[in-house]
Amino acid sequence: MVFETIGSLGHEQVVFCQNKDVGLKAIIAVHNTTLGPALGGLRMWPYKNEQEALNDVLRLSRGMTFKAAVAGLNLGGGKGVIIGDPSRDKSEGLFRAFGRFVNSLGGRYITAEDVGIDVNDMEYVFKETEYVSGVHQVHGGSGDPSPFTAAGSLQGIMASLNVRFGSEDIGKFSYAVQGVGHVGYELAKLLRAEKAKVFVTDINRAAVQRCVEELGCEAVSLDEIYDVDADVYSPCALGGTVNEKTMPRFKFKIVCGAANNQLATDECGDELERRGILYAPDYAVNAGGLMNVSIELDGYDRERAMRMLRSIYYNVGTIFKIAKRDGITTWRAADRMAEERINTIGKVKLPYMGSARPMFKGRSRA
Repeated sequence: MVFETIGSLGHEQVVFCQNKDVGLKAIIAVHNTTLGPALGGLRMWPYKNEQEALNDVLRLSRGMTFKAAVAGLNLGGGKGVIIGDPSRDKSEGLFRAFGRFVNSLGGRYITAEDVGIDVNDMEYVFKETEYVSGVHQVHGGSGDPSPFTAAGSLQGIMASLNVRFGSEDIGKFSYAVQGVGHVGYELAKLLRAEKAKVFVTDINRAAVQRCVEELGCEAVSLDEIYDVDADVYSPCALGGTVNEKTMPRFKFKIVCGAANNQLATDECGDELERRGILYAPDYAVNAGGLMNVSIELDGYDRERAMRMLRSIYYNVGTIFKIAKRDGITTWRAADRMAEERINTIGKVKLPYMGSARPMFKGRSRA
């Protein structure tokens, strides 16, 4: 059953990690390493059961493969999840144990922070393995990738506005930002800097209040966000919010945000098309964080990272052009773009099996 599940999505390797002494239950999924080592964040979440955690890590790691491919990076896709409540289950031992499992893969998987994880948690992982990206600047790393993910998402929004409305003037339009954690807050800040009207919601009331007080956003309830009369819906929390229950309520003209796996099913992408709603594929839009941390492999340069983010505008625009040219939905166009690059490079490269040469030039673990 497990091998059927893994095989259906084309994964190369799935590692189940456990350390009873520190309460670690984690899964690492390596989807595809044709383009290079699998890089993907570590998520900590109180999953209902192990199957839910497995399903999540498999979907997320596959998405990372496509994200890296569309972004033009020489990286594959992977992901890690820890089963636990990030508000009460974190400990140094937990993350150092996870770091040892990452290290045992010899560089086939490089981890980073994701939902429920912050730079301080990555510090503990970094004590056990060099295969960590997004570490603190004191080590020569790039630090928190959230501002870069948000800035890249803004490039995706601009490309979407241009196609849908023929204008990139962010301040002329309104936005419904669902989830204002690390990335969502940064995106809301960028939108408000352009004087745009921004509606926000989050399960964390304090995060919502921060957006209201500091940025001048308008707060709405968790369920009300789907009924807001805004031009752009920007999901920035967990995935699956574009589904058969929410779509009939949409007044939005564009769906473009930083969350992973925004479509509950592929059919939801088809339904958005039928409803005349432009969907900017999530893994093309939210690639900014990945672009930023990927630069650590060659020695981090913030200016280079900011320049790279601008390619998201081009990538999203290219996806829209492919969709129009081939008469297909935008999510299919994005998949086609990624698959073509993987297949092309796959003809000249074998799966990444680790490297003896040092990674992450210019960094120190001291």
